[in-house]
Amino acid sequence: MYVADLINEFLESLEVESGRSRYTTRNYELYLARVVEFSQESNPEEDLKPADLTPEWLRKYRLWLNRYQTERGKGLSVMTQNYHLIALRGFLKYLAKRNIKSLDPVLVELPRTHRAQVTFLHVDEIDRILAEIPLDTEDGLRDRAIFELLFSTGLRVSELTNLNRDHVNLQRREFMVRGKGQKDRPVFVSQSAADAVRDYLDERKDSLPALFLNNSRNQPSAGTSGDYRRLSPRSIERIINKYVRAAGITKHVTPHTLRHSFATDLLMNGADLRSVQSLLGHSNISTTQIYTHVTDPHLKDIHEKFHSDVESK
Repeated sequence: MYVADLINEFLESLEVESGRSRYTTRNYELYLARVVEFSQESNPEEDLKPADLTPEWLRKYRLWLNRYQTERGKGLSVMTQNYHLIALRGFLKYLAKRNIKSLDPVLVELPRTHRAQVTFLHVDEIDRILAEIPLDTEDGLRDRAIFELLFSTGLRVSELTNLNRDHVNLQRREFMVRGKGQKDRPVFVSQSAADAVRDYLDERKDSLPALFLNNSRNQPSAGTSGDYRRLSPRSIERIINKYVRAAGITKHVTPHTLRHSFATDLLMNGADLRSVQSLLGHSNISTTQIYTHVTDPHLKDIHEKFHSDVESK
């Protein structure tokens, strides 16, 4: 069999056997398509076979990724190149599991990357943004509920857009959400966020299941799945950018920034790292530790107590 055919089978196994989400599968499909693209450019007359994946092939492929340019003339960041290599390594493990001779997955090493600095909003900045949201329209009530819920729960934007009305228990102010790796975790909602969501739902006159709807006139008037007006992650991002600009905040703010803000607010107020890990749904605590260098509540006190201050003249 050829590599292109085996990639398709691998993608099917990700969704069916490994329980990966369709979003993850789509990403793997994109990254592994580059393997085929590289093969067609380097040897257009022959289809790539598993045995063709050798250490020398890997060296040339990594060089090609490093020099790759998109249609807009942009290269791939080191982090994005890593995602391609992670997908390749997963594919090679799949081949090994099927006893198909190919490149040893352990030879696919990832280059070191520098983690980007965490951007988060302070509570006073959240308040400035909320003050810009009008509450006399359904859209305004929706947007307020989106901001409040993201900051209150630390939800990923994909988790937020997948919510239905009956998922969220506003009375108990808690619910379960299925995150990355199909793992369930508890989510707790502040009273303010619960009130904001309730105000929005009370204003709605439809019976659609999605928690947050797109009210654009460009939306179709009918649908078969009940999801035809569900807000997309991109729409959420545009909503957030709109009010961030209105509030005069110059930081680059995305839906994920509110997840960062949720975590940093907890840690700044004394929450322990393990609890925050559970609330965020991180599999590895090292992922949660990216917040500690900006949120340790004791460091400022130690600095104030023990660092000598130079007297001004």
